[in-house]
Amino acid sequence: MGTALRPERPEPVTAYVALGANLGDAAAAVRAAMNALSDLPLTRVTRRSSLYRTAPLADAGDTPGLAAGGDYINAVVEVQTALSAPELLRQLQALEQAAGRERPYRNAPRTLDLDLLLYGSGRMTSAQLVLPHPRMDQRAFVLVPLAEIAPALVLQAQLDAVAHQRIERLSKLA
Repeated sequence: MGTALRPERPEPVTAYVALGANLGDAAAAVRAAMNALSDLPLTRVTRRSSLYRTAPLADAGDTPGLAAGGDYINAVVEVQTALSAPELLRQLQALEQAAGRERPYRNAPRTLDLDLLLYGSGRMTSAQLVLPHPRMDQRAFVLVPLAEIAPALVLQAQLDAVAHQRIERLSKLA
């Protein structure tokens, strides 16, 4: 008689998620999303940044003549998760959908935006997901809150490169 095999439980990975919103009560939406992240399967939030107010950024390729909306409320959270990176992304997109996220055009104003920034030391390039997030180094609204909760992950040179972008801390650790 053999030993019954138990499925191995994957080791948790530290991942970082950027949160943002600029429609409706954006601060409430970001706080609610932080809480909802802890409700995801095999996932728990271990650190939360403060909330920050930032101006919308125009990226190359934005639709001409379409405004990016009002200021954003942004934050970054650290999670421990046993979900794979693609499954975590799928869960993040489900939270966006539940919050009423629509995508009528690139960089449209949004009720909730969740971006997977880092997934351990993993690197990935697929049609659905690129890790590390390809534009995180260009965005103060990512780097400043990330540096608050994980200072070893952000270099001073990165912060200097986005110092011209307006960002204001609204609350000490959300």
